[in-house]
Amino acid sequence: MMACDNNNGLKKTKSGLLYKIISDGKGDVVKRGQFLKVKFVQKIRDSITYTSEGAMPAYVRVDSAQPNYNAAEIFGMLRKGDSAITILLGDSIESKSGKPLPPFIKKKDKITLSFRVLDILPTEEAFMADRVKEADNEKTREIKTVEDYITTNKINAQKTDAGTFVKVESVGDGPAVDSGKLVSVLYRGKLFPSGKQFETNMDDPKAKPIQFVVGEGTGIIQGWDDGLRKFKKGGKGSLYIPAFLAYGDQPRGPSQKPFENLMFDVEIVDVTDAPPPAPRQGKNPMMPQMRLPAPKVKATK
Repeated sequence: MMACDNNNGLKKTKSGLLYKIISDGKGDVVKRGQFLKVKFVQKIRDSITYTSEGAMPAYVRVDSAQPNYNAAEIFGMLRKGDSAITILLGDSIESKSGKPLPPFIKKKDKITLSFRVLDILPTEEAFMADRVKEADNEKTREIKTVEDYITTNKINAQKTDAGTFVKVESVGDGPAVDSGKLVSVLYRGKLFPSGKQFETNMDDPKAKPIQFVVGEGTGIIQGWDDGLRKFKKGGKGSLYIPAFLAYGDQPRGPSQKPFENLMFDVEIVDVTDAPPPAPRQGKNPMMPQMRLPAPKVKATK
């Protein structure tokens, strides 16, 4: 896989990926089918765009067929305790993938991914057990972070059993938000803790409220389904949502990061009975089998 060294001690894979591995050479190299547990930092234009330090680690299954021009090319060389760095160039990403770059990456950009191997997990069972343990730790951290923010800023908010913090400015005087109700909501989504707006339907008078049926678990994040139950029609307030009740490790758009807590100002426009579900077509509908993939370390978003 190695091609050459350069003056900075960096090597190249066959695809041209620049990399460097720092290792004491002890322990076994990860085997195909095993899982790497890693902490990582991603930089674009020398600015940190994400770090998993103090947050949920990432897990990567090592396979024989590795993506072209991707950090995964070097995963099969690593041992427990190793540190590594990979460098990708924007124009090379575009030319090798054949797809246009996302708007937050330019052709002249350098994308750096630095990571450290915390452990090598030999089986999928070991991976799942470790991930559950780390996910529990991550939930605890997220809730404490939001709780500290609420306390520091002296916000009068109540915590639900699930973990959403709800500030009620006015409860409302209409029907209550509850399971099976069709709810219409105006909202302003803000990053935590900066308060920077990332999405809203409040500013445009022509914008329609978002609608969903409470309790169905579709179309909205869990923190909404949980927190909005504190309101009735006409109610107003704010939701402070830990990441595990928001988008977790799958951020929505470039402005968000994995495992990021979020804030929403909300107004309950309407609460009505939900329409009856549409009839199913056919006698034996085939349901797709869905499997949540393990989080992967990526050099680009």
